[in-house]
Amino acid sequence: MSRVLVLIYGVLAYFIGVAGLVCIIAALAGFLPYGFLSDGAITGLNPIIWDLGLVTIWGFIHTLTARPSFKAAHAKVMPKATERATYVLLSGLTSIALIGCWATMSGMVWTLSSPILVYMLWGLFLFGWAFLLASTFAINHFDLFGLRQVYANFQKQPIAPLRFVERAMYKYIRHPIQTGILLGVWATPTMSMTQIWLSIGFTVYIFVGLWFEERDLIAEHGDVYEAYRQSAGKLLPKFRK
Repeated sequence: MSRVLVLIYGVLAYFIGVAGLVCIIAALAGFLPYGFLSDGAITGLNPIIWDLGLVTIWGFIHTLTARPSFKAAHAKVMPKATERATYVLLSGLTSIALIGCWATMSGMVWTLSSPILVYMLWGLFLFGWAFLLASTFAINHFDLFGLRQVYANFQKQPIAPLRFVERAMYKYIRHPIQTGILLGVWATPTMSMTQIWLSIGFTVYIFVGLWFEERDLIAEHGDVYEAYRQSAGKLLPKFRK
């Protein structure tokens, strides 16, 4: 691939990845209907099984594409600069498909009527997603979404690996992005039967995915990351003495 095509690929992947995230947030906030690609109707299969199957496939793809083995296979067919962009692209496409093909169900798990509680939960909802976004910039937003790599390739510059740093919320929480997701999928004043399985699926994915991610980080950074694990919380803040 030419440097221009790699750059275009990375930019398109970025916007599709962002669109996938916006799709999830909009559905949780009630601005986008679940199952908008399929009218939310599934025939011949229990909707719970269908939805759990979708989120399992989504989680499997996300976990697989983040593993070193996938990155090594990817490097054989695509330029190394597109590695992260490919992950972002697949994340965006699978997230859109997840919400678009989600089966809807009748019934509510909870509905809060107290205005104070409603405002509090919407506040937590907004804080969670804002916290996620801020966490991406606290490390390197453009590296995380693959833009730094394709731009460096376009400029014929080496893609230097980023240093392991403890900055902002990362001083206290090792995985603030996942903390933001958990707040976002649970802090809603209404929880429908349609949404509950998405929230459960995302929660299970986070804990399973973090087991793999922490293992990779220990292998990459060794004692430095082991010391970091002792000083910062996994999903909740741990304040140092």
